[in-house]
Amino acid sequence: MGWEQTDERRGNSRLTWAAADLSAAAALSGAQVPAAGLLVWIQSFSRDNYGVGNGGALGALCFLVFAPLLLPVLGMAQTFVLTLPSVVLARLAGRRLRGPSWLWHLVAPVVPALVLGGLSALLWSWPLTTTVAVSAALGVLPTLGVGYVRRRTWRPWGVWWRAALGSVALFVLAFGGGVLATETGLIAEYEPPKLTTAQLAGEWHGPHGAVLRLHPGGRAEAIGLPAQPPDYDWLRKEFVRCDGVGSWKPEDGEDSGGRDGILLRLEGDCGEDTHWSFGGTTDAPELFVLFGDPDGGTLRILHRGA
Repeated sequence: MGWEQTDERRGNSRLTWAAADLSAAAALSGAQVPAAGLLVWIQSFSRDNYGVGNGGALGALCFLVFAPLLLPVLGMAQTFVLTLPSVVLARLAGRRLRGPSWLWHLVAPVVPALVLGGLSALLWSWPLTTTVAVSAALGVLPTLGVGYVRRRTWRPWGVWWRAALGSVALFVLAFGGGVLATETGLIAEYEPPKLTTAQLAGEWHGPHGAVLRLHPGGRAEAIGLPAQPPDYDWLRKEFVRCDGVGSWKPEDGEDSGGRDGILLRLEGDCGEDTHWSFGGTTDAPELFVLFGDPDGGTLRILHRGA
């Protein structure tokens, strides 16, 4: 493959990047975005979307419509954050350490992936292991590709059309793999739990100190609990916070036009009756309500207390 006689071994490698490296990195980084986005969308079927965004269908449609504009931007973003730092690290390792150049290009993305994972965990509480693994996986192909393209006489346009063909091939492979995974049950579609009255009874906690106590007899107590305001307009995200007592009862999803859940009725000026839907899993159940437009509403989730 031409990896043996490398510029790194000849000592002519720069620890920066040339314009050709930048162009190749952007093309190769953007080429894998459609396949990666498709896999993320397919994998989302196994997670609870809480009724937000119509299951991701609208987001997927918008992505397809604006893909020609988004791909170069996303590819360039990954280029500066992940691919080119990996290329520089691979060249530095090739100068200082023994081993084939392709090996250093293969493992180099782990370092910027660790940095991205650490920052994401600190700033947004993203899971460190998942973020590092995904970032490293996204960095491998473009980093190897830049090292490979450097040894060819291709013009920038030649890199871009080859990347476009590769993008189509990756998308087809991702689509086939996703279909196979769903058909074989490797990726199972999410199903909300079926909760009994006994499982619902108890204390539920939400953000900003919200508490909902459900008693087995149908009595309810609320502290700082979000509720639908009077004259509720589903196009708006407004809700009120209520302290008070009232009643609750299980409600069939067909009656409410959504999932199974409970209908909560609080006395006084605590707004209208609010349907809280079942979410989470049987072992870790949740109650949630979405105020406003499903594509951009305000989501509130309650977790079962200890």
